[in-house]
Amino acid sequence: MPTPSPPRSRRRDRACKGTDRQSTDRHGGGERQRAAGVTELLTPGTVSVPGVSRTELAGGLRVLSETVPGVRSVSLGIWIAIGSRDETPAQAGAAHYLEHLLFKGTRTRTAAGIAEEFDAVGGDLNAFTAKEHTCFYAQVLDTDLPMAVDVLADVVTDAVMAPADVEIERSVVLEEIAMRDDDPEDLLGELFDESLFGAHPLGRPVIGSEDSIRGMARDTLHDFWRGEYTTPRMVVAAAGNLAHPHLVALVEKAFDAAMTRAGSAAPVAPRAAGTAVLNPGSQLVLRAEDTEQAHVMLGVPGISRHDPRRSALAVLNTALGGGPSSRLFQQVREQRGLAYSVYSGVAAYTDAGILSVYAGCAPERLGEVVHVVRSVLADVAAHGLTPAEVVRAQGNLRGG
Repeated sequence: MPTPSPPRSRRRDRACKGTDRQSTDRHGGGERQRAAGVTELLTPGTVSVPGVSRTELAGGLRVLSETVPGVRSVSLGIWIAIGSRDETPAQAGAAHYLEHLLFKGTRTRTAAGIAEEFDAVGGDLNAFTAKEHTCFYAQVLDTDLPMAVDVLADVVTDAVMAPADVEIERSVVLEEIAMRDDDPEDLLGELFDESLFGAHPLGRPVIGSEDSIRGMARDTLHDFWRGEYTTPRMVVAAAGNLAHPHLVALVEKAFDAAMTRAGSAAPVAPRAAGTAVLNPGSQLVLRAEDTEQAHVMLGVPGISRHDPRRSALAVLNTALGGGPSSRLFQQVREQRGLAYSVYSGVAAYTDAGILSVYAGCAPERLGEVVHVVRSVLADVAAHGLTPAEVVRAQGNLRGG
C-alpha cells in the first residue's frame, strides 16, 4: 500500500516520534529519523541511557556512544544546543544560514576538499537546523571514523566565512525560502506555528525571512557562531562499530583548541527567549493560494520534551496518525477516500509542545475532512485508545 511521507519540513526529529516540524536540511533531501532522546542529552547533567557510554571533557563538551555489534559503519553527529528560538529578531535565520556557511571552508580545508574527503570513502556528510538545536552529522565505515571526527570538528569550530561565500550562501538560502513559499504544505506549517506562538521566537521560521536574510551581515553571522558554538553547548554522539575510549581520544584531539577557548566547564545559559506561551483560545487562519488542493492543519497544546508523559504522547501520536493502521489514516483515507496524505505529529520543545494533524484534499472536501478529523480527535479524547491500538503503536515505536 503506497503511503505518503511527510514533506521535508515536517519530517519530525524522532525524540517523541518527532519533535520539531520546522527543521531544514542543507541538501534539501529531508531529515532522517534521529536517535530517540538525543535532545535530552543537550542539557548538561547526568543522563543514564542503557548501553550508552558518556564522558564529559574539559570545557563541558560531552561525548556519547553506543557500540552496535555486527556492523561495519559508524553514524556520528555533533549536536549544538542552539536553534532559531535563540535568535534575536535581527538574527532571524542566522542558525540555519550558519549551517550552510560552515561547510564553505576552514583554515585548512576548502569546501571542495571537505566534499572530496567524504566522497573518496563513500561517506555521507550533512547537517540540519531546528528550533532548539543544530546538528552536523556523517556516516562512514568504521575505519574512517578518525577522518569524520576531524572534518566535522574542523567545520564546526574553525570556519573561515569568507565574504564571497557569505554572498553565495545568501543566494542559496533565499532560493530555499522561495522553494518553501512554493510548497503549500511547508508554508502551512509556518503559518500554524506563527498563529500558536505569535511573536515568540518559536513562532518564527527556522529559515528566517527574505528580509532578515538579505540584511544579514557577515559580522552578525560570525559573532553568533563564535558566541553560541561553544563546547558547553555541544554533544558528540556516535553509534556503530566503535570503542568509546577511541572516540573520546579522537574528540579530545579534534576539539582541543575549542575546549581551550571554553576554559573550565561552564553551564549552558538559560534560553534568552524566555518561557514559550501558546496564544490562548481557538484560532482560525485562512490563506488563499492558487493550488489544486486545500491544505489544513489542526492542533492543540502538547507537552514539553521534559514532561514525564512524553512517551505516552508518542504512543498516542502513533496510534492517531503515525501510519497506515492509524485512526486518521483509516477514517479519512481508507474508509472514505477523502485525502491521500493525512497524519499527526508532535513538536516538543524545552517549555512547550504541540500535537497537530495535517491533511491535504480537494477543496470541495475540506469541510468533510475537518469534520472527520475532529470526530476522531473527540472520540479518542472521550474514550481513549483500544488495547490493540496501544500495543500496535508501542511495537511501531520500538521498530521505527
